[in-house]
Amino acid sequence: MSFSLSGKSIIGFGRGVGVEAAYSGVNPLTGKTLEPVYVGALESEVARAGDLAASAFLSYSVLSPRKRAGFLRAVAMHIEALGGDLVERMMAETALASGRVEGERARTCGQLRMFADLIEDGSWADVRIETARPDRAPLPKPDMRSMLIPSGPVVVFCAGNFPLAFSVAGGDVASALAAGCPVIVNAHSGHPGTAELVGLAVVAAARETGMPEGVFSLLYGADYGVGQALVRHPAVRGVGFTGSRAGGTALMAVAAARPVPIPVYAEMSSVNPIFILPHALRERWGAIATGLHGAVTGGAGQFCTKPGVIFVTAGKEADQFVAKLGALINETPSCAMLNAGIAANYAQRRSRLGSMVTVQVVAEGGDQQAGVFLTTARAWRKNALLHEEVFGPSTLVVLCENDADLLLSAEALEGQLTATVHAEAADGDVARALVPVFARKAGRVIHNGFPTGLEVCHATVHGGPFPATSDGRTTSVGTSSITRWARAVCFQNMPATLLPAELQDGNPRKIWRMVNGERTPLPLV
Repeated sequence: MSFSLSGKSIIGFGRGVGVEAAYSGVNPLTGKTLEPVYVGALESEVARAGDLAASAFLSYSVLSPRKRAGFLRAVAMHIEALGGDLVERMMAETALASGRVEGERARTCGQLRMFADLIEDGSWADVRIETARPDRAPLPKPDMRSMLIPSGPVVVFCAGNFPLAFSVAGGDVASALAAGCPVIVNAHSGHPGTAELVGLAVVAAARETGMPEGVFSLLYGADYGVGQALVRHPAVRGVGFTGSRAGGTALMAVAAARPVPIPVYAEMSSVNPIFILPHALRERWGAIATGLHGAVTGGAGQFCTKPGVIFVTAGKEADQFVAKLGALINETPSCAMLNAGIAANYAQRRSRLGSMVTVQVVAEGGDQQAGVFLTTARAWRKNALLHEEVFGPSTLVVLCENDADLLLSAEALEGQLTATVHAEAADGDVARALVPVFARKAGRVIHNGFPTGLEVCHATVHGGPFPATSDGRTTSVGTSSITRWARAVCFQNMPATLLPAELQDGNPRKIWRMVNGERTPLPLV
């Protein structure tokens, strides 16, 4: 399937007519501007996208799970049908290698199909039925039946570092559509052509499967105005965002200031600490250094799970570990980053880190891009700037005096997406003390591994306490993310003819339900 790029927003089944130039794609390797020029959505087009989504919600939210699942699978097929056009455009806009692009495409389509399977299964809706007991004394018990239902239209902001998996048809979009919520996507300036291609694929799938107009729109904007206007639209009931802490907190403020506040599920900032305990360091310092080098520099360090701070106990093995990691970094060639904005921000933060009096520069790779920096636990705990994410291929090693120093540092961490411990059996006492701290501080706790290379599956948690995310109770990856776009409703003493199929006695969907406190797929007798 081939689509021509127009540089216009997609509003329902139509195209925008805005004429003000917003931006163009830029090849990070050559600096060459890519055609076409993308124009920002007009205020009237923002309003129309919101109004169409509100109208679509009335019919889309009550479609059978089978029909919504068919739509999601069709989106995956249409994205795959883009073939080489998508691969070439994404490579040109991001400097990502073809293997990375193809892998991210597979992940994106896999997520869509995973959510299709989930909603056909139906158990995500958390159906609970308590049958009436009219003869109960002193008061009769009413018939009570509850389930999760879609909350309303959702706005999703594309991520700069994942042009497919966290963008136009990525995890936030897939989970919202699966829940029964229309989606309006705000494109990212770093990969506008990739966004348009995928957006056109989504629209083709919507038309093919008979979805209502407005179930999906894709809007471009020259600045933050379009995104903020979308969040303010009265029909919108939730926001998904992956990006900076400043961007996420700004959207949270906009959403909270609405006449009817709405939730913002923002993934924002994480340094993904790694604690290497003494016996693990003694036995595996070389292997751990090699693994960390790959985790720190892979994808030019532009993964939200990149390990940005490493805690070790000072001593001979720590010196060997730091020297090995530094040597590997020194051999790392420079690599084009996703866009000029990310590159400039990284250079500024890396320079600031290296200029601090309590920080030693251990190594800097090609063109001084990659880096290893060294400080002490005491200095790290005293300086909040050392806790901030440096988004790019560098990391900070923190030397601790003893086990107590390791534990103090763990307690000083902000909320994180991940926290990792490398430990041997002899490190058991310290590991047992650390893991509960990690569970309070992070969404995913890892043993003897590295946080990059996130497995996308039903059990995945990609979230964490603030500032890793705006709401540490949720995840943006994995099927439980669907609950962000749903709310619980209870029907009391409702006639069978007025109940959703999931709550009816006969259980026509044959799903697992909790009936009078017991899980069962059987109908009520």
